Amino acid sequence: MPTLDWIKHCVITQHYRYSRHGDRERQNDGLALDEIEQAIMSGRMIEHYDDTGRGESCLVAGFTDAGKPVHAICGRIGDDMVIITVYIPAPPKFKNPYERGTT
Repeated sequence: MPTLDWIKHCVITQHYRYSRHGDRERQNDGLALDEIEQAIMSGRMIEHYDDTGRGESCLVAGFTDAGKPVHAICGRIGDDMVIITVYIPAPPKFKNPYERGTT
């Protein structure tokens, strides 16, 4: 299971990449690459996922320097971290950046 320290280390050392889906979702939400890094570096792990066909992963919730909330689902491919998907959390799926909604 990726740890938050390992994920942050991968960002600092630039040992990470985006899945095609993750990059597409990043662009759909208008998130810049540096905003994702900011959110991960300020983030905390809020959910862990067992191997769902893409390996173990976790949900990191953080904020950009401008205060925009961002979620990144992070996993591992070899020695690199992969950002499986990234998005701006919003109702009704999320009550707030750290808590799921009712749907």
